[in-house]
Amino acid sequence: MARKKEQKLRTRGRFPERVVKGRTGPLIDYKEIDLLRRFLTTSLKVMSRKRGGTSAAEQRSLKLAVKRARFMALLPYTGT
Repeated sequence: MARKKEQKLRTRGRFPERVVKGRTGPLIDYKEIDLLRRFLTTSLKVMSRKRGGTSAAEQRSLKLAVKRARFMALLPYTGT
């Protein structure tokens, strides 16, 4: 039974790509809407680090970029 549970946890939808690949400057820009949408759920909540595959620094800059994009009306606050 334990093996089935472990296998189910591993097969959940993770994003294999990293946010930053050899980029210099700010990690994530609030104007990159396509990049930000990859790390939002269907209800437009920011994904966890474990599910999104981001590091702590990337997660912090992602959170700030999403907040700025929402304030500038580039992203909606809710999914409805």
